[in-house]
Amino acid sequence: MYATSQKNKNLALFDFDGTLCTKDSFTGFIFYALSKRHIVKQGIKILPWIQAYYLNIYPAHAMRSKLFRAMFSHTDVLELQHIAQEYATNLISQLNPSLLKQLKQHQALGDDVVLVSASVDIYLKPICDLLDIDLICTRTEIIDNVYTGQYTTPDCSSEQKKLRILENYHLDDYDVIYAYGNSHEDQEMLAMANYAYMVGGNETIPILPKKIQKIAI
Repeated sequence: MYATSQKNKNLALFDFDGTLCTKDSFTGFIFYALSKRHIVKQGIKILPWIQAYYLNIYPAHAMRSKLFRAMFSHTDVLELQHIAQEYATNLISQLNPSLLKQLKQHQALGDDVVLVSASVDIYLKPICDLLDIDLICTRTEIIDNVYTGQYTTPDCSSEQKKLRILENYHLDDYDVIYAYGNSHEDQEMLAMANYAYMVGGNETIPILPKKIQKIAI
């Protein structure tokens, strides 16, 4: 549970892939962390589902969990977390400049800033540590210092984004809620906001108030 917010604070909710990040970070992590031989070997096992996904007959949320299980089952935690830290550091340089600027403006105003993503905690946690923001995402299972390939939460997309936000934040504690997304999987989160921004839509990025400087008397 995150710290209780102060009244009149604002809340800023950012999706990651396609929004704050300009690439598919999960696929990128697979190719960054694993050998091509392993990827091909495991990919062949789930090829029918991959093909069905690209034909839009197998849903994205199900494909993500199947892909994670195929690629990362029985992976050493310390080894993968070390790789994830390196990946996070590299990924920071690939963030959307305008939305990263918006995020930093929210921070300068003292807003609570949260990354809300369907991607996994393995590399999103170090990214959020680097950005100094909170994280709501799909959590992965660890048993005996090994990633099992299973999730400990549902895939954090669509309605799950809304539910997880409500579990961790009391929206009545906030003066204004902002949300930033890029796809139908963000619609429930965007609907919660006073000001919502959809990447690729006609809306412009919300203009934030300037920080009021206190003048000493």
